[in-house]
Amino acid sequence: MTRAEEFEDLRPLLFSIAYRILGSVSEAEDAVQETWLRWDATPAPPTSTKAFLAAVVTRISIDVLRSARVRREEYVGPWFPEPLLTDPYEDPERSAELADSVSMAALLLLERLSPLERAVFVLREVFGFGFPEVAAAVGRSVGACRQVAVRARRHMDEGQPRFEADRAEREELAERFFDAIRDGDVDHLRELLAADVQLVSDSGGKAPQWGSGIFGPRNVARILVALITPFTQIGGVIEPHQVNGDPGAIVRDPTGKVLNTWALDILDGKIQTIRTVLNPDKLTHLGDPADAWTTLRQIHHAHRQTD
Repeated sequence: MTRAEEFEDLRPLLFSIAYRILGSVSEAEDAVQETWLRWDATPAPPTSTKAFLAAVVTRISIDVLRSARVRREEYVGPWFPEPLLTDPYEDPERSAELADSVSMAALLLLERLSPLERAVFVLREVFGFGFPEVAAAVGRSVGACRQVAVRARRHMDEGQPRFEADRAEREELAERFFDAIRDGDVDHLRELLAADVQLVSDSGGKAPQWGSGIFGPRNVARILVALITPFTQIGGVIEPHQVNGDPGAIVRDPTGKVLNTWALDILDGKIQTIRTVLNPDKLTHLGDPADAWTTLRQIHHAHRQTD
């Protein structure tokens, strides 16, 4: 196997590590590309190619995250990870850890950790690397990494989001949710929402935003129907799709461009949180981003015509 073939075999793993550390598809792809350049320039083959490349992509991701955290502190409105439609890495023995760790809720919880804690948690708890490999990756002793891992796990456990265990039930509820929106059925929609449901969005100041969010089943149901009914009348489309491992959707404007994504947190048979990503900078990997302001004006025009 050539050096390039070895790298390509491990590319899904490297991307998945970088994405969980960074919460950004574009930054993760850049980290993987930089890892390839360093790998290609390495004269002697390491004992373990997997451990070596995982260490390189982790170090690069930590450096990127440290500078990204400064930018995120200045971010306009709520910050969400870039939506991920499909995780390229699969491991049947760690499928539960991989699925839980890529959700919007889990990634937002990871944001509370320091870059070092986040990297150690991702390598150890999500991907199951041994402590010697983790220590080599982050440049700390094995003992120090054990302490970091305990601290990171405690922080994650304290706020760990709970998930609806049955995936089929989550998908069925999401289907009823989208049907109710398309039908404009506010009453049915309210029945599917938790008492403390919230609709929150990440626009980065580059798209319309609902302030700090919309809260409560009555308000959320009404705003969704008020927006989506005229949106579909002008040719907008809601495509149900897995987003970060949760039921969700890709929303397209009448020209087929990506307007936003939705990710649904579901627990106890109810939708707890609807997270939408509207910032066009975070949607480019999904296709051409739509102009949300233009779409909103079209919706308002359609709404006035039906009044």
